[in-house]
Amino acid sequence: MQAAILAAGKGTRMRPLSDETAKPMLPVADRPLVAHVADAAIRAGADELVLVVGYGAEQVREYFGAEYAGVPVTYAEQSDQTGTADAVRAASPNLDGEFAVLNGDNLYDPESLETLFESGPAVGAFRADDPSNYGVLSTEGGVVTDIVEKPADPPTDLANAGAYVFPEATTDWLGVSRSERGEYELTDVLDRVVAEYDVTPVELGDWLDVGRPWELLEANERRLGDVSRRIEGEVSDAATLDGPVVVEEGATVKAGVVVEGPAIVRRGATVGPNAYVRGRTVVGPDAKVGHSVEVKNSVLREGATVGHLAYVGDSILGRNVNFGAGTTVANLRHDDEAVKLTVKGDRVSTDRRKFGTVVGDDAKTGIDTSIQPGVRLSSGATTPPGAVVDRDR
Repeated sequence: MQAAILAAGKGTRMRPLSDETAKPMLPVADRPLVAHVADAAIRAGADELVLVVGYGAEQVREYFGAEYAGVPVTYAEQSDQTGTADAVRAASPNLDGEFAVLNGDNLYDPESLETLFESGPAVGAFRADDPSNYGVLSTEGGVVTDIVEKPADPPTDLANAGAYVFPEATTDWLGVSRSERGEYELTDVLDRVVAEYDVTPVELGDWLDVGRPWELLEANERRLGDVSRRIEGEVSDAATLDGPVVVEEGATVKAGVVVEGPAIVRRGATVGPNAYVRGRTVVGPDAKVGHSVEVKNSVLREGATVGHLAYVGDSILGRNVNFGAGTTVANLRHDDEAVKLTVKGDRVSTDRRKFGTVVGDDAKTGIDTSIQPGVRLSSGATTPPGAVVDRDR
């Protein structure tokens, strides 16, 4: 089974984290998001990967190379990101026979994908609390009979997860018209497949669409749940590692540190002395957690530094961020309502009671900066000493 993985988009809803990094290459636990997709596909039976690349293409090519986990990898360039049907069209010269299509910014479990692969033609689905936000599938006798995009009155709660197994003929049906939002939609192709074939709906377990920063945090929370204890770096005898903690080779955990797993301290990272790391946290490559710092349920990307006497909770820090001493991130509203975050100019609920900040690459805070819940710092942003940051910068 060939698996076409769509990894060309710019990820504008993920900004500022995607300013310089392709969204599928953002970190989830110990590897990029799209690597989790590839791993699940291979475990499910994919024997070739076709990666559709565009924005940040070289990052994807450099990571995967010509072969990944023993499976050959080919690349298709989508020069203009004009929709999922256009992405599959770009991949089509490399596709031969029945093929799968997966999104490079979703999480999948291998068992569900294996069922999907074996059931083709098939479409992956999930039960949605509010299906009106998705393409909604109608079924009869175990076969998809119709799909309606974002209906005001959904006929079912079975939503399209954007994972497919298509028959070979599908590559001849990719010349669809632009949708109302100006894109070539793969769901329009699915309509033709449903009309011509018996398409099986397959409910996906542990599926997650990772499109916005808090969903990236959730993806890390989920995959850190799979971590097994592994200590390869240098750990002080006066440090305490509790539960499933990974300290990669080249990482250093100093005296007085407490790490409560699941957590990962990646290669080249330094923690402590006297720091506290807990709650499904990733301390990224070459990152630094200083003296008497607490980091909880957060992701620190490569080279990020949290100076001494600081607190970071439920947050994502970009590459080479530098938090000055005493920087404090608030992650809970006084009214106990869900924290909101700005996405493409609109304040959107994260549906999370606790959520801190999202910080772009190379941002810096002055000492004793306080950051309020749901505030973003753009790439390269700075704050003066003693600042109270209550709006995006």
